[in-house]
Amino acid sequence: MKLSKGIIALLVVLGVVLITFMWAKNGYNRMVGNEEQVTTAWSQVENVYQRRADLIPNLVATVQGYASHERETLEGVVNARAKATQTTIDPANMTQAQMANFQQTQGELSQALGRLMVVVERYPDLKANQNFLELQAQLEGTENRITVERQKYNEVVRVYNTNIRRFPSNILAGIFGFERKINFEAKEGADVAPVVQF
Repeated sequence: MKLSKGIIALLVVLGVVLITFMWAKNGYNRMVGNEEQVTTAWSQVENVYQRRADLIPNLVATVQGYASHERETLEGVVNARAKATQTTIDPANMTQAQMANFQQTQGELSQALGRLMVVVERYPDLKANQNFLELQAQLEGTENRITVERQKYNEVVRVYNTNIRRFPSNILAGIFGFERKINFEAKEGADVAPVVQF
């Protein structure tokens, strides 16, 4: 049984179409998976920032019991917390300006907490208070978690951005509208550790 040239040509075309379809399907699904990992990683970054924000009212209340006349510092922490918790970003439509605003509000909260801890130095009884010591340890642990989650987020962004920029995946990314995601970058002066004394 001999196949005609038309049937052979049709089989070749069908084979090429099938291979192209499989490549496109696999590439698209990989990009979708990577994009979902970015979204999940960003959610975890927000989660640990929220954990820090949730600790602050207890910390402020504990300090307030000992240092009620430090009203300006306490209000600064509360206001910075409110501003930080109101700043949210949709990871699917994140812009550099949104990321900068998010980092700025979180930085302001960190500075306010630093000022609060300087106030704490004036109150030896507070520094010995068990509730305060536990809150301090939780806050310290949360700061470490923030660092870890930001690193994880940057890693999944790197994988995603690399995938959508490589040839031939970049063709699919362009066709389906996959765009680069923004990394969490250190602010200028971040190489100098803030002075937070407990």
